Amino acid sequence: MNKLQKKQAALARRHRRVRGKIAGTAARPRVCVTRSNSNMYVQVIDDVAGKTICGVSTLGPDFKATGKSGATVEGAAALGAIVGKKAQESGVTEVVFDRGGNLYHGRIKALADAAREAGLKF
Repeated sequence: MNKLQKKQAALARRHRRVRGKIAGTAARPRVCVTRSNSNMYVQVIDDVAGKTICGVSTLGPDFKATGKSGATVEGAAALGAIVGKKAQESGVTEVVFDRGGNLYHGRIKALADAAREAGLKF
């Protein structure tokens, strides 16, 4: 197993551990964050119904209009504000946060703080 495979396996193991403890419902959907080196993807998911309520990414037109990079903390904060606004429009106010096995630090923390400021409760 090379270094990349070990990192991917460790991320998958952490993500399974996090997902074992949280699940999204209709009342409190799950905000799932996926992060790569250059982009971030966020979805609001109702796990009981198996439906994605809304989703945004740094590749979408809403984020592109901000002119920020998806690889920065500022870009993550802008994405958090966008997902908070879209979730509010979909009727979601309370969520559970799924950090996707990543550390709650840097871009993940900036996204969560911005989503809280946009009106999501978690």
